[in-house]
Amino acid sequence: MRKISHAENLVRQQQRRRLPRLPLTVVLNNIRSLHNVGSILRTCDGVGVEKVWICGITGCPPNNQIHKTALGAEDSVDWEYAEDILRVIADCRACGEQIVVLEQTETSVAHDEFLPGKKVCLIIGNEVEGVQQEVADLGDASVEIEMAGVKNSLNVAVAFGVVAYQLRTRMKS
Repeated sequence: MRKISHAENLVRQQQRRRLPRLPLTVVLNNIRSLHNVGSILRTCDGVGVEKVWICGITGCPPNNQIHKTALGAEDSVDWEYAEDILRVIADCRACGEQIVVLEQTETSVAHDEFLPGKKVCLIIGNEVEGVQQEVADLGDASVEIEMAGVKNSLNVAVAFGVVAYQLRTRMKS
């Protein structure tokens, strides 16, 4: 088994730039860790996310800590900052996007059982508090990752990666 060379990966990268983006908007709300922000942006690039909204206290590029984990994805992902997440949600809903929160709620669906709409806006909340209740109240659905261990949740960037790739699989089929 031969590893793909750096030159071959550059060709692949140019080919992927021409691929259509997934009709998935991601909203980061009050993410504290800049490393988590960078990791999420890198995953957004890998998944082919159409748009990222950075809201609240979430840090924005350019930032060395974000760059450390994003590795340049902050330049390849279409992102924008908006202080008011409620306006972002209203705009996404007006564009026909299904509002989905990544949160444990009374009506959460397991991420691997969730059937997304044609256009999705996925909201990710704070590392400790999760998605704010007023934001969760605006969701059309909530998804969670079922845990088999003692802890109730995964790191926010890891959880996003798990759910984002599941959504990609479902939305492409």
